[in-house]
Amino acid sequence: MKVKITKNSRHPLPKYQTEGSSGMDLQAFIDEPVRVKPLERVLIPTGISLELPPGFEAQIRPRSGIAINKGITVLNSPGTIDSDYRGDVGIMLVNLSNQEVEILDGERIAQMVIAKYESIEWVESIDLDDSERGTGGFGSTGD
Repeated sequence: MKVKITKNSRHPLPKYQTEGSSGMDLQAFIDEPVRVKPLERVLIPTGISLELPPGFEAQIRPRSGIAINKGITVLNSPGTIDSDYRGDVGIMLVNLSNQEVEILDGERIAQMVIAKYESIEWVESIDLDDSERGTGGFGSTGD
């Protein structure tokens, strides 16, 4: 699938790091390092904008390396970039560590997975068909 992308960043386009990768790493596009205090939230621009085809979204997910090494993860994860959004792909990060963390220009801060979705049409009903699980909620199928 081909997807239009605009790049205001000085960094390379997002790419798959290995042949089997489902996500492409996204890089911070910032003029100077951003210091993130414990439990602080920041919005980091990537300098890219997308034109996804209808029926597709870009899911923004944490990178395991920055999560384990720095305690940084993506807030509102997975974030969604809708097919009709044309602005900068900004990454909402949160510092879950107990130390201040520095985000550098060009640092790989998140990953993006392009996923197909389907729009639905509600069919209002007065009841639902039975299922094996029924109304069992949290923990109802075992520990």
